[in-house]
Amino acid sequence: MTHSDGFSESREGLLYSRKVAHIRSSLDEAYKSSSEEEIDDFDSEDALKQTSAHHNYKGHKSKSSVHAYENPTLFNCRKSSRLRTIGRALKPTNLCLVITAILLGGLIALVAGSGYWVYRNAPIDGQSPPWYPSPAGGTLESWQESYRKAEAMVKRMSLVEKVNITSGTGWSQDLCVGNTAPAINAGFPALCLQDGPLGLRFADHSTAFPAGITIGATWNKDLMYRRGRAHGLEARLKGVNVLLGPSMGPLGRMPAGGRNWEGFGSDPVLQAIAASNTIKGIQEMGVIATAKHYVANEQEHFRQSFEWGLPNAMSSNIDDRTLHELYIWPFAESIRAGVGSVMCSYNLVNNSYACGNSKLLNGILKDELGFQGFVQSDWLAQRSGVASALAGLDMTMPGDGLFWMDGKSLFGPELTISALNGSLPMERLDDMATRTVAAWYQLGQDDKALWPAPVPGDHDGPNFSSWTDDKVGLLHPGSDDETTTVVNKFIDVQGEGEDSHGRLAREIAAEGTVLVKNEEGILPLSRHGWSDEEKHANDNKYRVGIFGEDAGPGKGPNFCPDRGCNQGTLASGWGSGAVEFPYLVTPLKALESAFDFDYVNLSDFLTNNPALKKTPSIVDEQDLCIVFINSDAGEGFIASEGVRGDRNDLYPQKGGDGLVQAVAGGCGKGKGKTIVVVHAVGPVIVERWIDLPGVKAVILANLPGEESGNALADVLFGDVDASGRLPYTVGRSIRDYGKGGQVLYYPNNVVPQQDFDEGLYIDYRHFDKNNISPRFEFGFGLSYTTFSFSDLVLTTTKPKSSLPSPRPTTLDPPNYDTIVPDPSTALFPSGFRILKKRVYPYISSTKVIKSGQYPYPRGYSVERPRSPAGGGEGGNPSLFETHLTVNVTVTNTGSRKGKEVVQLYLSFPANVTEESTGEVIDFPVRVLRAFEKIEVDVEKSQIVSLELTRKDLSYWSVVQQNWVMPTNAEFTISVGRSSFDLPLKGKW
Repeated sequence: MTHSDGFSESREGLLYSRKVAHIRSSLDEAYKSSSEEEIDDFDSEDALKQTSAHHNYKGHKSKSSVHAYENPTLFNCRKSSRLRTIGRALKPTNLCLVITAILLGGLIALVAGSGYWVYRNAPIDGQSPPWYPSPAGGTLESWQESYRKAEAMVKRMSLVEKVNITSGTGWSQDLCVGNTAPAINAGFPALCLQDGPLGLRFADHSTAFPAGITIGATWNKDLMYRRGRAHGLEARLKGVNVLLGPSMGPLGRMPAGGRNWEGFGSDPVLQAIAASNTIKGIQEMGVIATAKHYVANEQEHFRQSFEWGLPNAMSSNIDDRTLHELYIWPFAESIRAGVGSVMCSYNLVNNSYACGNSKLLNGILKDELGFQGFVQSDWLAQRSGVASALAGLDMTMPGDGLFWMDGKSLFGPELTISALNGSLPMERLDDMATRTVAAWYQLGQDDKALWPAPVPGDHDGPNFSSWTDDKVGLLHPGSDDETTTVVNKFIDVQGEGEDSHGRLAREIAAEGTVLVKNEEGILPLSRHGWSDEEKHANDNKYRVGIFGEDAGPGKGPNFCPDRGCNQGTLASGWGSGAVEFPYLVTPLKALESAFDFDYVNLSDFLTNNPALKKTPSIVDEQDLCIVFINSDAGEGFIASEGVRGDRNDLYPQKGGDGLVQAVAGGCGKGKGKTIVVVHAVGPVIVERWIDLPGVKAVILANLPGEESGNALADVLFGDVDASGRLPYTVGRSIRDYGKGGQVLYYPNNVVPQQDFDEGLYIDYRHFDKNNISPRFEFGFGLSYTTFSFSDLVLTTTKPKSSLPSPRPTTLDPPNYDTIVPDPSTALFPSGFRILKKRVYPYISSTKVIKSGQYPYPRGYSVERPRSPAGGGEGGNPSLFETHLTVNVTVTNTGSRKGKEVVQLYLSFPANVTEESTGEVIDFPVRVLRAFEKIEVDVEKSQIVSLELTRKDLSYWSVVQQNWVMPTNAEFTISVGRSSFDLPLKGKW
């Protein structure tokens, strides 16, 4: 087989095409326009004071891109890194120009009567209540043994070793995207932290799984778990200690949000169930999972300081009830699943940075939710030093301070100084270190059979490098160290035979494919083209035309850094959540393999601008036209074709609407049939063509990963049932999603403010409340068979009661000697070689240790009471006791075996009031509370049992600061196929 006849699209072709390459090029190049100058760094003593200092990284070699389709001219933009400082900021002069322009624009708007902008120099203080001190870990029995071991190890650590394991070494200082240094004397290793939620970023010979939004669309708990397990296994076999996923934030408040695709859908229960099953799978393989991004990081615009030319990130302003019932719900379930790490997000929440928000980290995460693992920052999300440690941050990533690759950590030596001068209590540092070590023990990473020590002469850590594809490369590429060694061992972790992860990826992608229109039963297709009835009237071959760039390979799946452009078939969004494709099966290639060419003539037109007017026969002569369109987005540090992270709208991109209209109108001179396939990061508006008479079927295939084409063919030809269901609502316009569904594209403040005034009403909840008819509702999806629902039975397993049981007594945390060591013990060892820009825990002189009064945060001296909603992992254990069991019978009434998703929605009683205030509590029309996916044979029935817990039946009382179950009126239980199609109802 030659490269030109398909070899390059196979797994072998991609692996063969790996070329000798240098250090990866910076994501600067993906972020900046070609006219921008090299972006200067900033030197700063606090987050709100900037003075210029530049660090020129142009001397770094950029890594040649390895292209999947053997075209050397395309090698210049594949894998990305941030070896140079990332384009997060503008030069000070440019910043002034930007702010001046904004102010001028605001003045013009004011004069024009269009409104005004108010600017401040710093976040408003006081909107997020203080919560101190940070609760120590080790208080729950489920982690007791791990904390016993951790306590013994941390007691052997010196001060600098404790700092070493809680501070990253700096961007690209070691082989992973995040790295800590070891506590050698105590026997604790350096840790490798690696993206991401759908595979291993920058790794070779690993799987590009379907994205989170696709696994959400399966509504299949078993697939969620198996995907996590395979993901965790690949991470362990590559030497990754901490996997930076799954993502459950953003939740999907705004359908155009750039990173919604990394999560599982726009509902907290769907997100929670998918996340918890993913975490269980990952951690069964001995890898620490990371629940991210905590919390309310719902859009990419203004998510991070300086990324958009402003000195501060956006503030997501949320009320307490909404925070608990929507955005924190998936994190609570992740903690209940035993997650070892939580990543705090870039944004501010109620005008306090999430990684320094004591209410979020101390009060909710560690006290109320009983989180026993460690909190790590998103990369450069830490915006203060001592204050963030006091607020509950345990580990800083990647270790650099306020700016990329400056080596000036907010922890590292600053944490050492803070402990030595008394501003950071020793017990807080001990807890930070203990939480990190306890998570390591909890996941069994002390097991040498699973985590073997390196052989003599080899380096510690992973068997791959994030910074080069060469076998031999720099060990510390971000520093001035020229030491090289074998950094890539090219270990294939993709599984084999029945255990091939590609098989699993294909199964997930197929079940995550949602059929939303199927007129005249056009699907499933026949491999022989004509149906049996049509064959009698047609002696000619069945003519099939494939239209659209999205059907083909484009310039290859890894053409742009971090998948940061929309070309060829879309199988992933872009950013740190994306991975290198080991191979990508395109829809065209799969369809070529699926159709029987003895009966079918297949033509392809892999462009969104076919010459239909010049050559009308392109569509006129087709019996079937299959049109592929897409809509892409991703993380905010990349911009592509005018899309800067968040989508600009919900329409198909690259002229997709026009392509469908043209092809559907002309296919077979109006007698042909058109099928539309949409690959997208989220909802797509289809109003411009969905009702055209020629459009007979529509498939929303989400982001299917490496087995894209094969999975699609499985559904198109009926090898598997069409069983995907929408994990979001498809509206008729973006306005349908309400004010809260709109991305803030232009700053309304130097600290942009995004008020979550819609409260609980996002996605289908908003549609229900406002009587808006969507095009396709949440949970909707067609099957190739039919099902009936009957025999709803409600069984009380525990009677109603207003409040959960009293908070249970917990264990005492580890106890340490809090004597501050002699400062001389923290000095750099004699003869120690200091690498440029690497973060160390050491100090250069004891003179930096000065006495004084540290300005502790407001409320620091007031100890907060423990939450009555706490006492266990995820919350008070009684919250998870079952109060109601719901049974329903599902019967397959169709002609073939198929899968159905049984969905249970809860409607709270009317006229519920807060007892102490008389306030009427507002509730959504209905909320998803449980689901189960089943497979049923023809004319067979299956009883499905669903359970509702106390928490499912409660609302968060901001007055009582607890979950309250209404007891004086009836709940309505609705069961069916989607949020609208609910044929069974019962009262409880």
